[in-house]
Amino acid sequence: MNLPKITSDKIKTIAFQDKEYPEILRKIKNPPKVLYCLGRIFPKENCFAMVGARICSEYGKETALEIGGEIALSGLTIVSGMAPGIDTFCHRSAVEKGKRTIAVLGTGLDIKSIYPQSNLKLAEKILETGGSLVSEYPPGTQGAKFTFPQRNRIISGLSLGVLVIEAKRKSGALITAKFAREQKKKVFAVPGSIYALNSKGCHLLIKQGAKLVENANDILKELNLSADRQVCQKEIIGETEEENLILNSLREGSLNIEKIIEKTKLSAPIAARTITILETKDKLKDLGGNIYGLNR
Repeated sequence: MNLPKITSDKIKTIAFQDKEYPEILRKIKNPPKVLYCLGRIFPKENCFAMVGARICSEYGKETALEIGGEIALSGLTIVSGMAPGIDTFCHRSAVEKGKRTIAVLGTGLDIKSIYPQSNLKLAEKILETGGSLVSEYPPGTQGAKFTFPQRNRIISGLSLGVLVIEAKRKSGALITAKFAREQKKKVFAVPGSIYALNSKGCHLLIKQGAKLVENANDILKELNLSADRQVCQKEIIGETEEENLILNSLREGSLNIEKIIEKTKLSAPIAARTITILETKDKLKDLGGNIYGLNR
């Protein structure tokens, strides 16, 4: 794999006393004395953290892509941990809009230490779109049981607030929310099914006072950001009857291709061809495993 941007000689060291050190991070309890960084770090930057379950549902993926995309377009920089699952989709939401995002890792930034290795291509794209990889651990540091919870204080510390999208009652995402509260940051959560284990953590946060979130504007208003950052939801309309049948079948959430065919009554070849066309028009998003959602 050719990953020219991820090389140890490009890793920069930023000490606490350096002018490049993020001002918002200086204010937290136990800030990292040193940051290792690939890509640029700005001392003054409005960031927002999005985190969630490693094993997540299609609902969680779709929510991360939709809200994350809106947040990125509003001008905020998305911060997450580049873990499998929700974190990955949060970073993707910014990268796919060509916007900056910051991944805070619980490992060193050298190519052999980065976790997960399955996200090396995503790490490269983060750098290509002007984003950053950040860690408090020197190159060569492998992930350990304590490094990932510890890095969560940096995810929240860099940010104005934290959104949790799917989390069990005991999870790394709730550790990040706990750090956010201690740092006097705003906490947000996306509700889900009362029967889903991945909703239990979010519902607990809401009961504890976290702001319930349905779209990016719920976050932007709570953060008292200016009206010009507010996001208008675009209406997604097809150009043919087949396109509209498929788009309408997805209004209430993502579906796999078999369910789309079942709901639309289209033949398999026509459905597959129309889905491909809608993808090229950026109206549909492939969530993996032949599951599709609206590119809202």
